[in-house]
Amino acid sequence: MMKKIGILFGKENSFPQAFIQRVNEKGIKDITAEAVTIDIVEQAKPTDYAVIIDRISQDVPFYRAYLKNAAITGTAVINNPFWWSADEKFFNNALAVNVGVPVPKTVILPSSFRPDDTDENSFRNLKLPMNWDKMFESIGFPAYMKPHSGGGWKSVYRVNDPEDLWAKHAETGQLVMMLQEEIQFKEYFRCYVLGTDNVHIMQYEPRNPHHLRYVIDGPEVDPAILDTVKKYCIRLCKALGYDFNTVEFAVRDGIPYAIDFCNPAPDADINSVGQTNFDWIVENAANMAIEKAQAYKKGKMNLTWGTFVKDQITGKKTPFK
Repeated sequence: MMKKIGILFGKENSFPQAFIQRVNEKGIKDITAEAVTIDIVEQAKPTDYAVIIDRISQDVPFYRAYLKNAAITGTAVINNPFWWSADEKFFNNALAVNVGVPVPKTVILPSSFRPDDTDENSFRNLKLPMNWDKMFESIGFPAYMKPHSGGGWKSVYRVNDPEDLWAKHAETGQLVMMLQEEIQFKEYFRCYVLGTDNVHIMQYEPRNPHHLRYVIDGPEVDPAILDTVKKYCIRLCKALGYDFNTVEFAVRDGIPYAIDFCNPAPDADINSVGQTNFDWIVENAANMAIEKAQAYKKGKMNLTWGTFVKDQITGKKTPFK
């Protein structure tokens, strides 16, 4: 039986086409790849795809509904759309602490504007005024303020003091924001993680313009730091259950702090990541998708679930390896 691998994408151009081409040119028996085509989406009806790589449903709710329907009828959706819908950055930080990965000190802030259909009575459980002095003492300034759920460097602010925070917080509307300790780093890494344990570490400079952030021929890095970064990448992605993710670390005093590790549709454009990193992600994503297709079992749940979810079902805590 032919097993089809589909990729669902939006504005991006370089990665989807290269991925499809790489899968097909491998010539694996009964495996083919193509761009996903959607016509009628009927409840509980399976798709034609054994595997779908999702690159766009975070921006298109219709696609997210399609992918959940596909997943429940057996398609191996990368990444798990049920978990991705539940996931957000503040929870991820709490999970990182739980699995022993250092993260910056972080608190969550109520939105500047009330959500629609609420009034002052909706917030009767919120102690006002909140203990801002204790929060600011814990986090320190300067700090970063960012949405608790989001990505793409949208609505990220560096704040220098409480007055600066209030002024910028007023610009965020109904977004729920995190206030996070600034890590003054010596080294910074962005890491592709595929299949929860295949790690590609890239030197990265987040202060550069977007197209210059991936560092080519950067300074030599202590191998012990790289080993720790790899270990933390695997630990986080196994707990989250993401098959296609990027994890970012800022290294302060030799300790890698996980800064951003909820990127289930990460940048894979050749014009930003560069040729070497692009070649790695295309080749390894193709291999992963083929393996998923070969392991596919019709009518079964073929999703990846992280240890955080699985441990709640078994009642046992998965040990770190």
